[in-house]
Amino acid sequence: MSVTSGHARQGSVLRVARPSTVDLIAAELRAAIFSGALPVGSALGEVETATQLGVSRSPFREAAQRLVQEGLLASVPGRGLRVSVIAPEHVPDLNEARIAIESQAVRRIAAAAPALDGLEAALAELERVSEHDDALAIGDADLAFHQLLVDTAGNRRLSHYMATLAIETRIASLSAPEGYAVRRTVSPTYRALLDALAAGDAAAAVAAITQQLDDATKRLTGESTDVEMIERELAPPSLQPIDPDRLGGDSAG
Repeated sequence: MSVTSGHARQGSVLRVARPSTVDLIAAELRAAIFSGALPVGSALGEVETATQLGVSRSPFREAAQRLVQEGLLASVPGRGLRVSVIAPEHVPDLNEARIAIESQAVRRIAAAAPALDGLEAALAELERVSEHDDALAIGDADLAFHQLLVDTAGNRRLSHYMATLAIETRIASLSAPEGYAVRRTVSPTYRALLDALAAGDAAAAVAAITQQLDDATKRLTGESTDVEMIERELAPPSLQPIDPDRLGGDSAG
């Protein structure tokens, strides 16, 4: 092997891949769905949305198809794209999937006994924002805790699945007939979960996460109404153009 080829290979290893225009558009659409800027059930016009984002139609179309595959957008024959809706009757299935992912995550954490400082900080943040009336901030902190919980397990695929389930959880909350609302107080199952993990008690940790998500299912399906909730009226739909400096040379199409 020549010195030149060795340098070339070394350079290729060190090079950091720049996100493509399609990656950036997909990330922007996910964020807009997560925040409610793209309301559940709303139509997504290809020309209009691409124009709002400041991109051309070809990369937008490819990015939108990614979200269709992820279940975040729905392609309706003859009617184009719409933001997915997760009705209350589908919440049990969603949270059953979350229980499967998060239970396996806590089993791995209990066995490996990593430091839990990050999760303690995430719970403290959830408790802090729950002292106020910003329902979206509370929801964000809650989902951030659960994503970090799965990330702490150290399994890339579990983290990937959880990221999609987190957005679907937000869609389900936004799809509720009564509007977006979150629990005002932090469930004691969060403290029970972290105490169980600190003790290496996988069974108790699984029980805590299962109870937590079962309770959430009952709230979102209207089966339980004995917990005080905070409602939020979402801002009017809006999309901001992607910074042109972030767009690569593949933005045209």
